[in-house]
Amino acid sequence: MYRALFERSSDAILIADVETKRFRYANSAASRLLGYAETELHTMGFADIHPTDAGELGKSEFERIARGESTRSADIPCLKKDGSLLYADIRSTAVTMDGRPMSAAFFHDLTEARGARKALEASEARYRRLFESAKDGIVIVDAHTGQIIDVNPFLTELTGYSRADFLGAHLWEIGLFKDIAASKALFSDLQVREYVRYEHLPLAARSGSKIDVEFVSNVYPVDGQKVIQCNIRDITARKRVEAERERLTMAIEQAAEVVLVADAKGDIVYVNPAFETVTGYSQAEARGFHLRALESVQDEAAYGAIWDTIGAGKTWRGRLVNKKKDGKLYTQEGTIAVVRDASGAVTSYVAVARDITQDLALEGQLRQAQKMEAIGRLAGSVAHDFNNVLSVILSYAQMIALEPKLDESLRADVDEIKKAALRASALTGQLLTFSRQQVLEAKVLNLDEIVIGMEKMLGRLLGADIELTILSKSDLWNVKADPGQMEQVLMNFAVNARDAMPEGGALTIQTANVDLDDDYARSHLGVRPGSYVKLAVSDSGTGMDRETQTMIFEPFFTTKEPGKGTGLGLATVFGIVQQSGGHISVSSDPGHGTTFNVLLPRASDAREVGSSNVDRPAPEPACGNETILVVEDDDPVRALARDILRRRGYVVLVASNGGEAFLICEQHKAHIHLLLTDLVLPRMSGLQLAERLAPMRPEMKVLIMSGSANDTNLLERVVQSGFALIRKPLTPGALLRKVQEVFTRSAAPS
Repeated sequence: MYRALFERSSDAILIADVETKRFRYANSAASRLLGYAETELHTMGFADIHPTDAGELGKSEFERIARGESTRSADIPCLKKDGSLLYADIRSTAVTMDGRPMSAAFFHDLTEARGARKALEASEARYRRLFESAKDGIVIVDAHTGQIIDVNPFLTELTGYSRADFLGAHLWEIGLFKDIAASKALFSDLQVREYVRYEHLPLAARSGSKIDVEFVSNVYPVDGQKVIQCNIRDITARKRVEAERERLTMAIEQAAEVVLVADAKGDIVYVNPAFETVTGYSQAEARGFHLRALESVQDEAAYGAIWDTIGAGKTWRGRLVNKKKDGKLYTQEGTIAVVRDASGAVTSYVAVARDITQDLALEGQLRQAQKMEAIGRLAGSVAHDFNNVLSVILSYAQMIALEPKLDESLRADVDEIKKAALRASALTGQLLTFSRQQVLEAKVLNLDEIVIGMEKMLGRLLGADIELTILSKSDLWNVKADPGQMEQVLMNFAVNARDAMPEGGALTIQTANVDLDDDYARSHLGVRPGSYVKLAVSDSGTGMDRETQTMIFEPFFTTKEPGKGTGLGLATVFGIVQQSGGHISVSSDPGHGTTFNVLLPRASDAREVGSSNVDRPAPEPACGNETILVVEDDDPVRALARDILRRRGYVVLVASNGGEAFLICEQHKAHIHLLLTDLVLPRMSGLQLAERLAPMRPEMKVLIMSGSANDTNLLERVVQSGFALIRKPLTPGALLRKVQEVFTRSAAPS
C-alpha cells in the first residue's frame, strides 16, 4: 500500500541516504519534475540537482535530518536535466529504510505560482511607476465615501498641497476644490454616470493662484470596490496660445532672417521687415510680386530645380543668387517649404532665408588662412630640422677655417661652404618667420620712429626714379613688436614696390591710429575689435589680379623671372605680422597699383627706451674651465656643442634627453655650472627640465637653445623665467660668447 502511495503521489518524492546523500528511491512524479529517468536519479544525489548556494542549504538540512528533525525550505531552486531551473517547496523528514537513516524529501513545484507572483509584482510596480511619473495630476477617490485614497506627485507639485493634505480628505474638502460649488454635484454625478469631463475647471493652488485644468473622472472596480480616478491636466498653456501666437508674430517680424509667404500660385502675400532690409523692397511693394521677380539671370538652373522640387510637394533647401531692388546680386541660403491644408492640398509656400554674401567672403578668408597655416607648419618643421643640420655644417666649417695649418686652397673651399651655409641659414630664418616660429624680441616701440629711421635707406633702395613719401602721425600709438622684424617688413615692401615700378613711380608709407568695431571684425577673419596702429604701404605699380592676391603670401610664390627672387619676401612679412598679433591685407587691381595694410594691436605697456638694434663688435670669447651639461636629442648638434665647448677648456657632460640629464645630476658629485639644453626634447621640454633640476642644482645657470617658437606659450615661459636664450643655427663664436655672457651676468654684483 505504501509503495502505491509513494508512486501515485502528485508531489515529487526523493529518498536519499543521509550518509552518502545519494538518492535511493524516486517516484515517477520526481522523474517528470526533474526530467530524469528513475534509473538516472538512482545514480545522483542532492548536489546534482541543486545550484551551489542551494547545495549548501541542503547540506545543513541533512545534518538536521541526521538528528531526527524535520525541515522545510521554500522557493528552493532545483536544476532540471535540460539545464533549466524550477522552484519548489521542499519538506524533508527522517525515515529508516533497510536499517539505514534516510531523508524523505517531498517537492511541491512552485515555479508557475512563483512566475505569476513575480509577474503580478512587476505589473504592480510598472503601473505604480506610471502613476508616480505621470505628467497629469491623478487623484484616486473612494466611490462610496468620496474620500481621497491616493494622489500622485505631479498634482502635489502643481497645487502646492502635500500628499498628507489630500489623503483621507473628501474631494470637496481639499483646498483646491473647496470653493467650487459643483464639487459635490460632480461627485454625485460621477456615482450615477461613472464618467464626467470638464474642459475648463479653475483650481485654486495653495499659494492662491488659479490653475486652469481639464478634469476627467471615471469609475472602475478595484479588488471588489469601486474607485474614482480623476485625471487633472494643466491647460494653462492653452490659455496662452493667443499670446504665444502674438509673440511668434513679433519674432518673425524682428528676425534677422528673411521670412516670405507666397500663395499656391507663387504670389507673395507676406514678407517680414528683414526682407526689406536685404532686398530693398518695402513690404507693400513685395506683396503681389511673383517669386520669379526676384530671380537673377545667373541662377536660372537653380530656380528650375526649386520649382521642380516644391512643385513635387517637397521642401527645397540650398543656396541661390537673387537680385535686390537696386539690381545688385546677393547670395542667400534657406528653405522653401510647402504648406498644405487638412485635405492635403497646397495652400502656400513659406521661405526662410539668410543673406550669406558676407559669410561666403569669410569662408574664403578662412580657407586661405587654413592653407597658410598648413604651409606654415610644413615650412616650420622643415626649417627647424634644417637648422640643426646647418648648425653642424656652419660650425665645423668655421672651426676648420681657424686651423692655422690649413692649406690655403682648402681654406677657400671652406669659406665657400661657410657662405653657402649662411645663405641657407638666412633662408631658414625666413621660413621660420613665415611659419611664425622665429624667436622674436618684442619691445614696445613707436612705428613712426622705425619708418623715419629707415627713410634714407629706403630711398637708396628705391632709386631716384621712385618718389618716396612718408605720412606720419605725431600722436601715433605704441605697438609691441620686434624692431628688426619691422624694419624687414618695410624693406620687403619697398623691394616689391620697386620691382612693380620698373619705369619709376611713387611709394607712400602712411601710419595712423584706428579703432576697429565689431562689424569690421566680423567681416575680416582673425581680427578682433579694438585699437590698432595701421601701416599702409601704397605703390603706383603694375598691380595684380585677384588670383595672384590669394597666393602672394605663400612661400616660394613669385611673379618675378626665374633667378630674380626667392618668393619668401611677402611670406616673411606675413609671418612677422601674424606672430606680432597683427593682421595683413592687400588691395590691388591690374594697372592701378597695390596697397598693403598692416594692423598691429595698440600696446598698453610703457615704451622701452635705451635699446638699440645697432650691432656692436663681439669680443673674442674667453677660455673657461666650468662644467657644462649639454642636453640635445639631435646627435650631430650635441656632438658639435660638446666639441666647441671642450676646445675652449670647458668640462662637458652630455645627455640626449631629460632622463639622462637627471641621472648625470644625481651621479656627478662636483659642481655643474651651466645647463645648456634644447627647448624641444622628447617627453619633456628643456624648460621643464631646467625647472625640475633647479631644486637639485640651485647654483646651476641655464641657457636654452631654440631654432623656433613653435610653442608660443612655451617660449613666453622661457622669457618670463629669466633663462638665457640662444638661437639656432649654432656657431662656435655665438655659442661661446653666449656662454661667457651667462657666466659674466651671473657673476656681476646686483
